Amino acid sequence: MTEASRLQIGVTLTSAFIGEEVGVTPRAVLHAAADAGVDFVQIGDHVSFHDGTGFDGLLHAAVALAGQESVPVRVGLYLLALRHPVLVARQLADLARLFPGRLALGVGVGGEDRHEFEVSGVDPVTRGRRTDEALTLLGELLTGESTTFEGEFFNVREALVRPAPTQRIPILVGGRSRAALRRAAIHGDGWLALWTSSERFAAAVSEVASFAEQAGRSVDEWQHGLVLWCATPGADGRGGARLAETMQQRYKIPFEKFSRWCPVGPPDELADRVREYAAAGCSHVSVTLPAGSPLETIEVAAEVRQAIAPE
Repeated sequence: MTEASRLQIGVTLTSAFIGEEVGVTPRAVLHAAADAGVDFVQIGDHVSFHDGTGFDGLLHAAVALAGQESVPVRVGLYLLALRHPVLVARQLADLARLFPGRLALGVGVGGEDRHEFEVSGVDPVTRGRRTDEALTLLGELLTGESTTFEGEFFNVREALVRPAPTQRIPILVGGRSRAALRRAAIHGDGWLALWTSSERFAAAVSEVASFAEQAGRSVDEWQHGLVLWCATPGADGRGGARLAETMQQRYKIPFEKFSRWCPVGPPDELADRVREYAAAGCSHVSVTLPAGSPLETIEVAAEVRQAIAPE
């Protein structure tokens, strides 16, 4: 079996999974994802991003898990620094009990909108250290053992979160910096990439392995993933323009800074790009299309999956 044929292809669903079409409900979207045969659904996370938009990652993961019975759900990237890890551990333990083996958590430090941290009562300068500390505490809490922790930001005494998950919830860490790669190596089961080349992806995979070895940590099978912003031309040929407009509106940064990592083309061409990441060590790719119909996004993801590994 080739690397590409082992690759999982999922779909990113934002907000409440409701498209522009009248009558498209979250349940209909989730059933469409299950019927299309995508390998997973990915949910984002923001509290109050730029213009106040957001979508609580774990709340929407619960909806996505309950809305269909087969497709796993990945959250990424979850802004863990904005939450208390004891409360997050409770949510994760509950989701693991209700939907065993179907949840993975991707964690990032965020920072594209510093105001989001400020209004949440968190100094954005501390977000990296807070995330490191929260990941350490979260990992201990999810064992179900009594946890006492004294840190710079979090202090708990004999905290218990039970029942502990019977299956480990995979934790991936996102970010482009060396600190992020070190964080993934020490705390995670993999790295979750965004806006990176396949060459840089391969280098990062090697760096994560090196950091893990230095920390004396061994992971049986890394789960390195990619969130791939992309587009098909569309019937009107404006797919690339819609991608640029969507990303500039969301991130308040000129699209030129992203464009080389955001392919535009029919599903078979997108599949070619995805294969490059598979060869670089990627295990799963979440197809992310411009704002519009989630049903279209699901269809494109399914076609990319079919192009990579025909059934």
